[in-house]
Amino acid sequence: MRYYLIAGEASGDLHASNLMREIKKLDTEAVFRGWGGDLIEKQGAVLVRHYRDLAFMGFMEVVSHLPTILKNFRFCEKDLSAFHPDVLILVDYPGFNLRMAKFAKTHGIRVFYYISPQLWAWNSSRVKTIKKWVDKMFVILPFEQAFYSRYHYAVEFQGHPLLDVINEDMKAPDHKEFLAINDLPDLPVIALLPGSRKMEIEKMLNMMISVRTSFQGFQFVIAGAPSIPPDFYARILKGTDIKVVTNQTYHLLGQAEAALVTSGTATLETALMGVPQVVCYRGNILSYIIARQLVHIKYISLVNLICDRKIVPELIQQELTHENLVNTLRSILEPGPVRGAIIDGYLELKKLLGGRGASARVARLMIQYLTKK
Repeated sequence: MRYYLIAGEASGDLHASNLMREIKKLDTEAVFRGWGGDLIEKQGAVLVRHYRDLAFMGFMEVVSHLPTILKNFRFCEKDLSAFHPDVLILVDYPGFNLRMAKFAKTHGIRVFYYISPQLWAWNSSRVKTIKKWVDKMFVILPFEQAFYSRYHYAVEFQGHPLLDVINEDMKAPDHKEFLAINDLPDLPVIALLPGSRKMEIEKMLNMMISVRTSFQGFQFVIAGAPSIPPDFYARILKGTDIKVVTNQTYHLLGQAEAALVTSGTATLETALMGVPQVVCYRGNILSYIIARQLVHIKYISLVNLICDRKIVPELIQQELTHENLVNTLRSILEPGPVRGAIIDGYLELKKLLGGRGASARVARLMIQYLTKK
């Protein structure tokens, strides 16, 4: 069968690539085309657009890039029509993907959605759009089934695919080997995960590295996003001795005593690696004000949202100050009740996320739905 995938971010590229790997085991004649990144391309997809050219953050940023976004819509519609797949598989990225769902459905193409948009956080009215244009939704967060059931829409929850990704990546170098490979000094590590998009990295990284002088005896190491060129980091890090390691996020977390993490999937990855973290976020002030009027959630990190209580500290917008970041990082580094409570909370999180094998189970269900007569 022919599959067209659209993943607009690094995390979507990761999960889409693992889904592709499992689909190929069941459908040996599978042909893939799509929007994503290096990972889906390595799995054999013809890459139409890279996600690094699609990432626009916040309301104001989207408005300023509207001509480019509209051009991408038109291009995708033409490309999808020309390929005419058996199914369009959408991966998160709702602003773009919900429009493509409507286009595909009205042109006789079946639509699966893998990794639900966060409609439970804001704009729940979009559930009506999903019910109309999406044939089947596959969710990865345990509370999403209950959310959709309130709207009489049945979805599939088969666990979170990160449980497989992180388990598969556990063949990590030991501490001394990791330091030698990356030319790092023999000092305990604080990992910095500032995001995968240039706009968020520019906003977050300067704040993160500003606290380094308050932590003598530690080294700060950045998890570099594979889509970001080294000179982009070099410009921000000029005058510091901070190193960037690329394509080694889990290996880096495996060495880290603690982490500073921009809100997103990385908060969940850090938790599953067992690393105490401070979740950080600061956006365009106008975008943030608008978002606060629309978003109705208690927490910004996936860790806290899934557990429905505060497991990891969050410093958001005006709370993200140099002093607060220093004090909060210090509290999770020191042995004691704060650090211990985070580690205990991570055990609770893993239980809620289900067992390993999510990608394989979703692939099997998708094939069953596609071949069902």
